[in-house]
Amino acid sequence: MSLKTFKPYTKSTRGTILVSKSNLWKGKPYKPLTSSKKASKGRNNFGRITSRNHGGGHKQRYRNIDFYRTGKSTVEVERIEYDPNRSSHIILVKDNKDKKSYYIAPQGITVGDKIENGEKCEIKNGNCMQLKNIPSGMQVHNVEIIPGGGGKIARSAGNSVTISGTDGNYTIIKMSSGEIRKIDSRSKATIGVVSNPDQKNIKIGKAGRSRWLGIRPHTRGVVMNPVDHPHGGGEGKSAGGRHPVSRTGQSAKGLKTRDNKRTDKYIIRRRGKRKG
Repeated sequence: MSLKTFKPYTKSTRGTILVSKSNLWKGKPYKPLTSSKKASKGRNNFGRITSRNHGGGHKQRYRNIDFYRTGKSTVEVERIEYDPNRSSHIILVKDNKDKKSYYIAPQGITVGDKIENGEKCEIKNGNCMQLKNIPSGMQVHNVEIIPGGGGKIARSAGNSVTISGTDGNYTIIKMSSGEIRKIDSRSKATIGVVSNPDQKNIKIGKAGRSRWLGIRPHTRGVVMNPVDHPHGGGEGKSAGGRHPVSRTGQSAKGLKTRDNKRTDKYIIRRRGKRKG
């Protein structure tokens, strides 16, 4: 994929940079694999706002992605599509019985390519197999944490994890965050890097495009009253007078909030401690 720039006809187009969709499917998604999606507007199941400044945006249908890749089958890539629900692209595949599924698209995949699911597949881009069958040094994505639980790790655009080695019944993987952890070797992973690596280079260009994505205006804490935010109040324009915190008073300078001692034993090195 390549980046798309615009002539500066307006102030917004001068700075807009988007990902070109010229190589993607131009039509509508495969309807039997889509479902309706009700906008949550940042609210949880009690109707309370848990994620502020979300709402509006273009209506979307959810694409039902197969993160499990179960069975032993060979499928053919029918088309590559844009998915409004995720940063990566997706592929529509069909098997020899014309059963169709959506997968996360690996980087470098093309229409007509054959993809295999199973235990003893060829080490090829897009193939899915257990971690114990993948050699060290390979980049993989859509990695399961629990065998049969579906891919959970490395699913966003341009993302992948590297297999570092084995430790008994566990495979050691290194994530892009720098965290090194152990995963059950029976868990599945897909060979390759997730598609659309240029997603990180996008420049929205104008406020309206953010509204299309369901992102609403954000009010800074320093312009609020003290009753509304810890940074609020003061005479004239003030910088807050304290270390930055969230609206609820939680530190914004890297406070550790992880509280899952049950899985601590699988983490060899914490994230964020890389050098250089």
